Amino acid sequence: MTASGPEARSTDTAPPRHSAEMNPWARGLAVFAAVMMMTVGVLHVIAGLVALFENEFYVAGAHYVLQFDVTTWGWIHLLLGILVAVAGYFVVQGAGWARGVGIGLAALSLIANFLFIPYYPVWSILIVALDVAVIWALCVWNRDTA
Repeated sequence: MTASGPEARSTDTAPPRHSAEMNPWARGLAVFAAVMMMTVGVLHVIAGLVALFENEFYVAGAHYVLQFDVTTWGWIHLLLGILVAVAGYFVVQGAGWARGVGIGLAALSLIANFLFIPYYPVWSILIVALDVAVIWALCVWNRDTA
């Protein structure tokens, strides 16, 4: 005789399937990461353009081992900002490769801003914090549940 009713359901060991409607955080993390990447990219572009057009705006307070010319920092920020913003656009579009590229570019952005701290400390620390949030969001985001 087969069991029916509550006894039959208690022996079922298959895990429940989650849908996007059950887990709205999954898609929210992707959108958060993408918007933050595009924001960080724009902030990088602004910092780069300021360094390129107004050399005297950034002044290093102390001499560090990895000290570059301000114009060099301008190009680094400008190019990195464009790459981060474009990768953020592809993350929000759902491109599978964009997640890994986004993590890598956010890590490069974090390192670049850490090295830029002598020139503009508060700005750099803010961007480092945003990069950490982007890396976290891209690492925990599961595309299958989005």
